[in-house]
Amino acid sequence: MNPYHFYQGYVPQQTDYYMNYQYNPYQPQYQQDQLQQDQLDPDRQPFQFQSLERRINQLERQNEQQSREINRQNQEIRNLRRELNQTNQEVTRLNQVVERHTRRLNRLNQRLRAVENRLNIPFTAEDGF
Repeated sequence: MNPYHFYQGYVPQQTDYYMNYQYNPYQPQYQQDQLQQDQLDPDRQPFQFQSLERRINQLERQNEQQSREINRQNQEIRNLRRELNQTNQEVTRLNQVVERHTRRLNRLNQRLRAVENRLNIPFTAEDGF
C-alpha cells in the first residue's frame, strides 16, 4: 500500500465548469460598477461614444473656424463701409466744387454778353459760349 497515493491511477473528479461556460464575444459581459467606470473612462468607452466625441470636436473646430471667418468678413465690411463713406464725402465735395464753378461760369457768360451788347458784337450760337 502506498501511503501517499502516488501512481494509483486515481484521478480526482473535475467539474465541467469550463465545458458548460458559453462565451458570446458580441455580448458584453459587464458588471454594473464596471459599466459606470467605463462611462467615465474615454479609452474604454464603446466605439459609438468615441466617434460621437470625435464628431463633436470636429464640429467645435468648424464652429471656431467659421466664427473667425465671420469676424474677418465683418471687419472687411466695416472697412468697406468706411471707404464708401469717404468716397461719398469726396463726391459731395466735388459736387459742391462743380456747382461753384458752374455759377461762376454763368456769371462770366452774363458779363461777356453784356460786353458784346455794348460793343455791338453779334451773338451767334456757334461761338461756343
